[in-house]
Amino acid sequence: MAPANLPVRPTTDMAKESLFNILNNYFYLDQVEVLDLFAGTGNLTYEFASRDAKSVVSVDLDPHCVNFIKKTIQTLHYDQVSVVRQDAFAYTAASRRKFDVIFADPPYQMENIAEIVRNVFVNEMLKPDGWLVLEHSDAHDFSDHPAFYDHRRYGRVNFTFFVNMSDAEGAAEEEE
Repeated sequence: MAPANLPVRPTTDMAKESLFNILNNYFYLDQVEVLDLFAGTGNLTYEFASRDAKSVVSVDLDPHCVNFIKKTIQTLHYDQVSVVRQDAFAYTAASRRKFDVIFADPPYQMENIAEIVRNVFVNEMLKPDGWLVLEHSDAHDFSDHPAFYDHRRYGRVNFTFFVNMSDAEGAAEEEE
């Protein structure tokens, strides 16, 4: 159980279950490489690791969150998880690694979350057929983004799904 003093807002169980039902329809989760941004308690990191994801990179800036995730992955023997203490904006601005799934759960009050989306696509961080899943509040609408794929709402939790731009263009051509 996560310590009460961590500065986090974990994804609700209902939203998490729905998210993984969606992901299970598009990915073999035991074959994906995952990036978990604003990892907090590592809630989503553990979900991916428990489904035998090939690798999970868990990024958070808070040292207490990072230490909690490190202790938990040791306890659970999730050897495929690596933890990075870094600002998610800096990580996505500098990283050249490609992932199948990138999950980002920034604080809901954060105003510049579109920068994460921009960084992911400018730096081509998604593999072919890769997805960026952004959890956010009702205050944000990304439906006009060229890589927008879908939006789902579960109570107060909103997920916006983005796909690799080249794949989004290919899917549009196939539909014509």
